[in-house]
Amino acid sequence: MTLAQPDVTVVIGAYEAMPYLVACLASVEAQTIGPARIEVIAVDDGSADGTGEYLEEFAARTRLDVTVIRQDNSGGPGGPRNVGLGKARGRYVFFLDADDRLGPEALARMVAMADRNGTDVVLGRVEGVNRKPPTSMWGQTLERTDVFSSTIKFTLSAQKLFRRTFLERHGIRFDESLWTGEDALFTMEAYLRADGVSVIADHTCYYLVGREDGKHVTKTGGHTPRFDSARALMNLIADMVPPGARRDALMVRPFLVTLLPQFGPTFLTDTEALRREKLELARPLMDAHWTGEVAHRLRVHERLRLQLVAMGRPDLLVEVLEFMRTKDTPRAVLEKGGRRVYFAYPFFRDRSAGLPDSLYLAEPREARHVAGYREVGVDQLLRRAVRKARRVLTPAA
Repeated sequence: MTLAQPDVTVVIGAYEAMPYLVACLASVEAQTIGPARIEVIAVDDGSADGTGEYLEEFAARTRLDVTVIRQDNSGGPGGPRNVGLGKARGRYVFFLDADDRLGPEALARMVAMADRNGTDVVLGRVEGVNRKPPTSMWGQTLERTDVFSSTIKFTLSAQKLFRRTFLERHGIRFDESLWTGEDALFTMEAYLRADGVSVIADHTCYYLVGREDGKHVTKTGGHTPRFDSARALMNLIADMVPPGARRDALMVRPFLVTLLPQFGPTFLTDTEALRREKLELARPLMDAHWTGEVAHRLRVHERLRLQLVAMGRPDLLVEVLEFMRTKDTPRAVLEKGGRRVYFAYPFFRDRSAGLPDSLYLAEPREARHVAGYREVGVDQLLRRAVRKARRVLTPAA
């Protein structure tokens, strides 16, 4: 007998997931879409804490269609997700982490959204439980959007609804060679190839749970995997998006979220050897993808730090970081009748440093709180700043 196709396959990759797995599975069982419309494929990735046994116990007693796969540890979340995706039969696939949980009605609402709009990816609002969730994309519900017209590039985790035939058609899979960031690569490719993305912002669909034992892969991989994932994501964007404003807008994400934290407060406590290693790892990324257009989509202190990385100047970077650690805000310098604001971080107009004023020029969104600032001719000012930044910051060919 041929089983009816489920609407959604929930893929759960689980490693050492107890006791969080209990609430995770309960949240799936409580979904209002109904058990006949859900398939669960749970992959125990070599756990030794009872995770596999609990999955089998759950499968034996629940009304849901549950398949449990037990395998040796693969070393990361990409492998179990790929195994689950390969077994999935649902029209849609949702990747659920075993320490997180679904919100009430999450699957019903996301499937309905995708069906109504014909979109290939659906994002459901995320809330954090002892863990900070992404926030910028939940301003409003969007029936149909894309990665260029919204802020969805700042949520590249895998916990979204994907149309399965879409993933199969394009051969989209998780890169198992990456220790961290494999979900960002997967999701960015899906965004770029999708025939529309939907956003549910008015209902919590997912609870991102912070584990008390700290066993989140993204927190334990060290710094080198971060550079690997940044490189992979930058190369994907460069391969799929032609040069121009759209590529620059997407490049902000790996520079800001993945690369920049390596040159934040922790850099001050790094050994000299580790500082040199980080700069060596960053150099090819800066040479290949750092442009004036990308720089001026960032805030002053972000672009300043990354430019010092591009220049290979850890001495100046340390002074900027020390300044940021001891001062709340830099002095604001107003010029051109209040239409132009510079933030005087260290080495502003210091001839010995040779840093251009354009590094310190505040964008309108940063300058609005400065007393005396007049937001006049914003578009013209931005175009002028970007042109100047392109000349000064873009590496010579």
